[in-house]
Order: sequence, then C-alpha cells, then structure tokens
Amino acid sequence: MADPGAESEPLLSRARGGSGRDCPGGSAACRSVRDGPGAVSRRELCFDQAAVFIEDALQYRSINHRMDARSMWLYRLYYSNACQWILSFTIFLILFLAFIENPSSLTSTADVRYRSAPWNPPCGLTESVEVLCLLVFVADVSVKSYLVGWAQFRTNLWLLAYLAVLVVSLMDWIVSLSLVCQEPLRVRRLFRPFFLMQNSSMMKKTLKCVRSSLPEMASVMLLLALHLCVFTVFGMLLFTGEKQGDGQDRERLMYFRNLPEALTSLLVLLTTANNPDVMTPAYSKNRAYAIFFIVFTLIGSLFLMNLLTAIIYNRFRGYLMKSFQTSLFRRRLGARAAYEVLSSVTAVGQAHPQEVGVKPQDFLQVLQKVQLDSFHKQAVMEKVRSYGGDLLSADEFQKLFNEFDKRVIKEPPPRPEYLSPFLQRAQFLFSHRYFDYLGNFIALGNLVSISVFLVVDADVLPEDRDDFVLGILNCVFILYYLLELLLKVFALGLPGYLAYSSNAFDGLLTIILLVLEISTLAVYRFPHPGWKPEVLGLLSLWDMARLVNVLIVFRFLRIIPSMKLMAVVASTILDLIRNMRAFGGILVVVYYVFAIMGISLFRGVIVAPPGNGSLAPDNNSAPCGSFEQLEYWANNFDDFAAALITLWNVMVVNNWQVFLDAYRRYSGPWSKIYFVSWWLVSSVIWVNLFLALILENFLHKWDRRSHLQSLAGDPDTTYQMSVELLFRDVLEEPAEEELMEKLSHHPHLQLCR
Repeated sequence: MADPGAESEPLLSRARGGSGRDCPGGSAACRSVRDGPGAVSRRELCFDQAAVFIEDALQYRSINHRMDARSMWLYRLYYSNACQWILSFTIFLILFLAFIENPSSLTSTADVRYRSAPWNPPCGLTESVEVLCLLVFVADVSVKSYLVGWAQFRTNLWLLAYLAVLVVSLMDWIVSLSLVCQEPLRVRRLFRPFFLMQNSSMMKKTLKCVRSSLPEMASVMLLLALHLCVFTVFGMLLFTGEKQGDGQDRERLMYFRNLPEALTSLLVLLTTANNPDVMTPAYSKNRAYAIFFIVFTLIGSLFLMNLLTAIIYNRFRGYLMKSFQTSLFRRRLGARAAYEVLSSVTAVGQAHPQEVGVKPQDFLQVLQKVQLDSFHKQAVMEKVRSYGGDLLSADEFQKLFNEFDKRVIKEPPPRPEYLSPFLQRAQFLFSHRYFDYLGNFIALGNLVSISVFLVVDADVLPEDRDDFVLGILNCVFILYYLLELLLKVFALGLPGYLAYSSNAFDGLLTIILLVLEISTLAVYRFPHPGWKPEVLGLLSLWDMARLVNVLIVFRFLRIIPSMKLMAVVASTILDLIRNMRAFGGILVVVYYVFAIMGISLFRGVIVAPPGNGSLAPDNNSAPCGSFEQLEYWANNFDDFAAALITLWNVMVVNNWQVFLDAYRRYSGPWSKIYFVSWWLVSSVIWVNLFLALILENFLHKWDRRSHLQSLAGDPDTTYQMSVELLFRDVLEEPAEEELMEKLSHHPHLQLCR
C-alpha cells in the first residue's frame, strides 16, 4: 500500500525527451518506481490506478476522482454490484413508500362508492423505513463528495442540491414525528424523485436538453395561447348574440356559457377529445358554423401542435449521437489515462526511456484486477497476445477496448455423434431450419383452430357446447409438440436444445400442455361426442389448456431475424427499450410529483353519492357524459395509486374534459390549472420527446443497417456488436491533444510532460 501522501505526488510522471514538459531529474515520483524503497508498492499502486481507469472507461464514468490507494479501494467498493444494488433498492423503497403510507393504497378498489377504509400504518413505521433510506443517501453523498474532492464538490450543482434535499427531508421528517404524523403537508415527499434523478447521468442530460428547449417551446406555447384567446373571443361573440336559435342556445349553454367555459371547451377541442360534440349543436342549426371549428382545429391541432413536435424533434435530433459522443470521449479518456499510468511504469524500467508503450504482460496483469466477465477477459487476452511481445502503442491500446464493445454469444454445445448413416440423416433433417418452419406452421394451425371454435361457440351456451372435435385437435397438437421436442433433443442433444432460449420456451410450454392434457383426460376421460368438460372453480383444466395454447403464438417471434425489414423495426424497439431508462425515469419523476401534488390538492373532494352507493336506474338527474353519469368515481386523488391512474387517464386525453368539469365543480375553477399543466408536461412535452427519440433511433438504424452488418461481420462469429456501435461511424474520435489536455487538468493527477 502506498503512503497517504502518494496522491500529492505526480502519479503519471516520467522522463521523456523532446515532448512537452519533462519531469525534473530529482523528482521522487520519477525515480521511486525504479530504485526507491517503495518500488513494489508504487508499482501495485500504478496497476490499481490503471484498473480503476479501465473500469471507468468500460462504464463511461468520469475519471475526475481521487486516485490514492485508500480512495481507490473506497471507489471500487462504492461502484461494486452489491453497493449499487443497495442504492438502487433504497431508491425504489423510498419511492414505494407512497403506496403504503397515509393515505395508503391498500384497498381492493379506488371507487369511493365501494372502497373500504384503508389500513394506515401507525406513526413511526414508515417513518423508520424512510429515515433508514435517508441515512443511506447521506452515506452516498458523503462518499461521492469525498471521492471528487472539496474543490469539485463546491462547483457540482447536483451534489449541492443532493445535500440540500437531504437536509430539507431530514428536517421535515423531524417535524412529522414531533406532530405525531398529523402534519397537513409532507414536503419531503415532493423531493423523493430527486434521488432517482441524481443517480442517473442520462436523466440529468435529458433534463438539460429539456431545459435548453424551453425557450423555443415557450414561443409555440405563446402562439397557442394567442390562438385560443382569439378564437375564444370570436366564439363568445358568435354564440351569445341577442337573437339566437335553438342550436345557438345549446352551444352557448353547453360550451360558451362564459369566458372560462369557452376557453376550456376550445382547449379540449385542441386535443380533439370533444370533437365533434362541441361543434354538433351549432352545426345542427346551421352548417356554416362548422367553418369556425374546422379553421380552429386546422390552425391549432394540425399546424401549431405539429410545429411543437417538429421543434422538439429538431432540438433532440442527434440527441443519441451527442450522448454517445460524450460516452466515447469518456471511454477514450479513461483508456488514455490507463495507458499513461502503465507506460510510465514501463518507461522507468526501460533502458531507453524515450521508447513509449505498455508491456503486454503489465496490461494482462492489470486486466486480472478489472471487474469483468471471463468471456471478455479471454477475448482481450487473445487480442493482446496477437501483438506479440512488443510494447503496445497508444492506438493499439485504444483498439483493445473495441473488444469490450462486443457482446459475447456462447457457442452451442457440440451435437451428438451418431455412427449410423440413417441416424445421421435424421439428425440433419430434424436440426434443419425447415423443421422449425414446420413447427411454426403447425402452431399457426393450432392457433387458427382455437380462434375458429371461439368464434363458433361465442353465441352457444356452455351447457350446449360440444367440445369433441376441439378436444381431439388439442390432443393431436400436443402430441406433435411432444414429438418435436423429442426429435430436437435427439438431433441437438439436451444441452444443445436448452442452449437456445426459443427451444427452452417451447419445451416448457410443451411440458405444461402435456401435464394439463393428462390431467384433463384423467378427470374428464377421453373426448367423445357430446363431451363437455364442466367448469370447476374459476377455470376448468380444459380452459387452462386452451389459454396456455395461445402462448404458442410467441413461437413466431423466431421468424423476425430472417425478415430484414421486420428485423430493423424489431431491433429498433429493443434498442429503445434498452436506452429508454432515462426517459422512463423522467416520466416516473413527473408522475410522482404530480400525484403527490394531486393528493395534497384534491384528496377527499370526490364524495360518494347518497343512497345505495351508485346511481339508481331511475335516477336521470346526472347529465349525459358527466363524471357521475359515466361513473368515473374511481378516478380520484384519495391515495397514491388512484392518483397515478387518474393522471394516466388525463394524459391519454380521451374524455379529459370530464375530469376538468368534475374537479371544477367539486374543488373550484382553479383546479383546471393543475390538469392543464399536467397535460402540457405529459402529453405535449414528454410524448413528443418520446416520438422524437423513436424517429431518431429508427432513421439512424434504417440508414445504417448495411453498415451495421459490415461491423458485425460473419453472422457465425462468436461476438455481436453492441448498440453503441450503431453510431460509431458518425462519431468523431477525440484528438490526442484533447485527451492529454483533459488529463493535464485532472484535479488529482499531474502529467509531467
């Protein structure tokens, strides 16, 4: 282990001739590795530093952290799988508390007419769990602050905000206990999503891009507001004259009764949620009134709203490439830092210090310290050995990291070897892809037969059905699936059969179907004319077998890779799923914040109607299309789960005018500000952002699908390129001067050249 003061000395120092700033001849760091008493410990220190830099490069992390031995031990412990799992679980736990703390969501229904009194935990129960989570976050911010150093901590806004949120949360927690959990508002609940955001660099980048897009979006929002105001005034003048017909009266009383109602009606029409309802009364009186609503919709919905989508797409166009560009720079910077450390060790031990490079054996020794799976380690080792015993140059060292970009595909186990020519031909036949095609065709027939009988028996009472034919077909299909399983095991061997996930899924389905079929025959006997398996409990064995049969449709997913156009679409969806964690996290944050705000504003405002808990059949007092007539009683903010569902229904914007009207009547006209704000954040900003990312990802993959195939090489190779390589051909490689300039300003390293 190095002495505590090792960090203050130049860690990357070495004498070089004719290149920049040379190390002084008497520098302790320059000669200590060669002949100092701590030569071995300093060599181990350099190897540990190189291992940490390589891990930073592999995980696209910043290298601006302390590099002494004690700090590196803490750094690697912090980023270990166990510590990161604990941190992620703590974030999940503190967010999940909203479901069980007062008001809890532990009821079978959210409908205020039928909901029983929920169980609310005693004071101190959830608060104890919460303070444990907060203490974990205190430890997290403490470790992060120590590792980056005080100088960087003071300039890091996220860490400062992290500390401020923890202080406010702990103070609010103390207030809750002092008031015996009877406080009217828990401020700390609004800050909980911050713990999710600060733990994701991609979410931080997304928020930064949203913030930079706000000025342009605000300009379109201003146009939308002006558009609404102009047409609202025009509509009020048009439908509130002194002499009115029946159509104008209905239009005025329903949608243009006053200025706020008219503005709300046109705002909802902007989303086309109440079209053509808002137009029908006036249009029924005079067809010329349709011009007003058509012009409003053309300008607002088809022009301004799509213009907003275009602005968001233009702002986020290239967002993935920019993100990958930053990741590539971090990858190259970490690799270059590791190279500088190892080459400094090599230079001190060389007879000619001018010779710059990394000894392959040194790199292999460092690689053993890196937290990496054995498959990638073996691949990199083979690549290093291919260079021979010569020193690795900077370019060769960087190219080694391309091996980490490849996703390892395990080679399937060897197939059984049969001596008989007949068995060999049978093995070839049953392992051929055409045999899979036959299985897909049989599965299609199974699915079609089930669908046909469902349609035929839809209007037949259960006691009048005859399931004889379907029972026979079901036995035949299951026997084929069993035969297919046995033949594939014969051709591939059991390890080879299970090596393919599609085969494992088919085999599991076949076993489940076989067990259900044997149980069905044991209970109901073999199918015969008039055979009707009765329902025992919720589902009969026969119904269970038919439900499992439907899962056979997933067998057709195997045809996707063989169809190029479908493969591009499917791979785009998979890439989005893998890269949408940050944007999904943003949606979780806004849902959480608005749900907590909704509980604080609207909890208890929706009250169950008097009487038997529901509208009686002869009760026609509720207007058609109203909250009460549609029985939307479950859409409330009485607990966290109900608030989430209510926000989802508003985000979809179908019938969201019902929510606007109901909460205006139950809580006041200012409730519209809350719902309109949620519509802007969720439906306008986030949905358009999601659309922009889909377009960006799909267009790049569509244009570069041939290039991706050239990168992947032979389809039978043992490696498969990762998602980052999709944009590698359009990314700009950082220059060596840029990397060295960045390294020279490292707060905890000093380059002496």
